Amino acid sequence: MTYNEELMQWTADVEKYHLPRWDDLPDIDLYMDQVITLIENYLMIFNPTHDKKIITSSMVNNYVKLKVIPKPIKKKYTKKHLAYLIAISILKQVITIPEVRDGIVYQASVSGIREAYNLFCCEQEYALKAVASRIGETELLPLMKDDTDEKTMLVRNATLAVATKIATEKLVASLSVVNSQESQNK
Repeated sequence: MTYNEELMQWTADVEKYHLPRWDDLPDIDLYMDQVITLIENYLMIFNPTHDKKIITSSMVNNYVKLKVIPKPIKKKYTKKHLAYLIAISILKQVITIPEVRDGIVYQASVSGIREAYNLFCCEQEYALKAVASRIGETELLPLMKDDTDEKTMLVRNATLAVATKIATEKLVASLSVVNSQESQNK
């Protein structure tokens, strides 16, 4: 696959990508291994080189110890835990865990956990598409929406930072593959 073909495939994947909204998350409590598997599947697009774990049980245990997420109930995790862990797993790529915690607390205080999580999902999808539109052959989307206000400024900037980081990783990885192929052909 050529550099451009690989990037076009990635931008097509971004166009189709959908984070699960609050109502899409399982209504049943899950054990740790189920949580890890679900989140890895949900967030595959955030690991463009597929060379790292997005979340591990050690990470989850640390988030509980740091009081970033509530303690599990009888070793089971709820929909609320999943929402927190999805947001944390994405945002920790560009800001510190204490900053993630503060951001989650702020957004939840503005609109409640469910609405804050759904807003985060919408904004992250938009940010990915806006950044990918600069790479692919799609209509250019503005990086920051015109209706940004004090309630959305934090989440929009954070999700844009994540999208830019992911796109940069994809660009570098794609270039490395092409350079490797060219070296083998010489």
